[in-house]
Amino acid sequence: MQLADIMSLEKWRALEEDIFKRSGLASNVFDVDGIRITDYKVWVNRLCPVIKADDGGQSFICAVAHMNVANMSRQGRAPVVGECDAGLIKLVVPIFVKGEFAGAVGACGLLLDDGDVDAFMIGRTIKMDEEKIEGLSDDIRRITENEAEELGTYISERIEKIVNDFEKQKR
Repeated sequence: MQLADIMSLEKWRALEEDIFKRSGLASNVFDVDGIRITDYKVWVNRLCPVIKADDGGQSFICAVAHMNVANMSRQGRAPVVGECDAGLIKLVVPIFVKGEFAGAVGACGLLLDDGDVDAFMIGRTIKMDEEKIEGLSDDIRRITENEAEELGTYISERIEKIVNDFEKQKR
């Protein structure tokens, strides 16, 4: 089951945009292999594009966080709020169609209200001075755990409606 079978890529992109407007988090829909299905990209801070531009940052910070949180979400069949190794929030909501895992919605890029950017770890991973990292991260917006959980519920409800509408069409 491909996500484009459930809904057009334009509509998936509209969902990503809606999540960003609602939360301020970067949002993407991913297939079962963790690959983004649209070209939607918005940066919610100055640090993430620097991390993602580095092969080590992309591989060892971003991709690992998505894999870990997405796997917990998939196994639990529920939204999971976690953090990447950089210290930023990572929210993943699984997409199941007729009991089959079809992908996930991910949102990231802000700090949890009690979180901190791990400048030391980022610096070691992407070979950048900690002071520069701290400068890039000094204005990252914060989100409470409760706000993140409410967003997870909102995304889950949206996904449930999308899947239900799809399944009704297939009857």
